[in-house]
Amino acid sequence: MLSAVVRSAINKYRGLQRPTLAVIRAMSSSGGPTSPYTALAISRPAQFITHVELHRPDKLNAMNKAFWSEMVECFDEISGDPDCRVVVVSGAGRVFTAGLDLMDMAGDILQPEGDDAARVSWNLRKTITKYQETFSVIERCPKPVVVAVHGACIGGGVDLITACDIRLCTQDAWFQVKEVDIGLAADVGTLQRLPKVIGSRSLVNELALTARKMYADEAKSSGLVSRVFADKEAMMAVALEMAGEIAGRSPVAVQGTKVNLIYSRDHSVAEGLNYMATWNMSMLQTQDVMKSAQATMEKKSLKVVEFSKL
Repeated sequence: MLSAVVRSAINKYRGLQRPTLAVIRAMSSSGGPTSPYTALAISRPAQFITHVELHRPDKLNAMNKAFWSEMVECFDEISGDPDCRVVVVSGAGRVFTAGLDLMDMAGDILQPEGDDAARVSWNLRKTITKYQETFSVIERCPKPVVVAVHGACIGGGVDLITACDIRLCTQDAWFQVKEVDIGLAADVGTLQRLPKVIGSRSLVNELALTARKMYADEAKSSGLVSRVFADKEAMMAVALEMAGEIAGRSPVAVQGTKVNLIYSRDHSVAEGLNYMATWNMSMLQTQDVMKSAQATMEKKSLKVVEFSKL
């Protein structure tokens, strides 16, 4: 049974659904004057929270040419948006994503331009690094990113979620590093990030080399996701509630925490401590520390504290 907290969050999520879905439909209608994207739908379900939804439900949210550039544009904008403190990513329709849209992407991958092997290789490398940026921009975004997965998360979907900070899924979710089944090695982040997410190198190797499906319970036990929910509604309610908790904290503290967590992942303990000291010698000179301390002493929720935008 759902806890009282989750039930309360679901009720809040239901209350948000009507205006949020209206915004999503308006912003994702192809060719409409208010639609900046065709593969994504963007909404603001609550103050300081941005919801990015993969929005090609009729195509199982397969990643077409538009998706790869729109994600970069979207997260570059989010990174500099002082009105956004946390991001929730989800997928519309029956599944999170079916991965690469092979029909739409075949030309870029299978028929790169060039007069000889050197020029073909040069252009293909440019294409690969461009696609890598689609998910690196999520990791580089200083705002924490919570991803909520339901149903299938295939191929590029695994690349995407491993670049996010907090991963949630439904009981019916499954994950598949699919690339070897289509004759290539995953090249936009899974082979680099998944070993840092899952504790077992053997399991990572198994998933990448066999392309077998990993289901929700194994995803949680291995550390790929932190929580599993009965259905999408319950998951989205908690994702938004979690985002609200993060958004209620000092943006100086939250964004500094994300930046240093990623830096420490890729460096030694000594290097991480040195970077942290350099970071906080300036970031500690903020009113947010006193405001947070005062709220704690007065037993007030940090959500009532007005932190300056960052």
